[in-house]
Amino acid sequence: MTFVKRTFGICVFRAPHLKKNLIWKTSLTEKIIVYHELKWRLEKQGFKFLAVVVDGKRGLINLFHDIPVQMCHFHQIQIVTRYLTTRPKLPASQVLRHITRWIPKSNEKEMTEVLDLWHNEWKDFLKEKTQNLKTKKWFYTHKRLRSAYRSLRKNLPHFYTYQRYPELHIPNTTNSLDGTFAHLKDMLRIHRGLRKFRKLKLIDEMLSK
Repeated sequence: MTFVKRTFGICVFRAPHLKKNLIWKTSLTEKIIVYHELKWRLEKQGFKFLAVVVDGKRGLINLFHDIPVQMCHFHQIQIVTRYLTTRPKLPASQVLRHITRWIPKSNEKEMTEVLDLWHNEWKDFLKEKTQNLKTKKWFYTHKRLRSAYRSLRKNLPHFYTYQRYPELHIPNTTNSLDGTFAHLKDMLRIHRGLRKFRKLKLIDEMLSK
């Protein structure tokens, strides 16, 4: 089982049961080809992927289409929060944020039902449009709310993979790696004056521990 996570332009594959970062790479871009490369390198070393936990990077789920994929609950909540904020004003947004925070305590059947109920109640609201007075073009009035809902619907099949494969002991978050990244951020903040080469060396040393 492997965690796949990115931060500071770094792609990291971690084996949580080994409590070890297996491989990582810094990159100026986060193109999916970087993940392809690292996956290929691990497989060449003899590693076999049984399941993965991902943080929502577009394209990662397709990369691991042949094994169970778990979407990190924490990152899904973060995605919705970026769209709706922590204190949304619209009633529809408030309810959807509450539903999102319920993900770790629910299951796929319950979450599907509650999202269906929410959409049925607010579907006309989601269709509302506003006209740009300058361009005369119409756009969805509640675009961010639509995006939040679309994200939940898209990732829903991967919220509860850990429940469908209990024998694999799949975590439902990437928390095993998040602590390392939090410490890494602190160290880079303290040593913000380091040159790029030194920063990369510091990152390598911390991820190899």
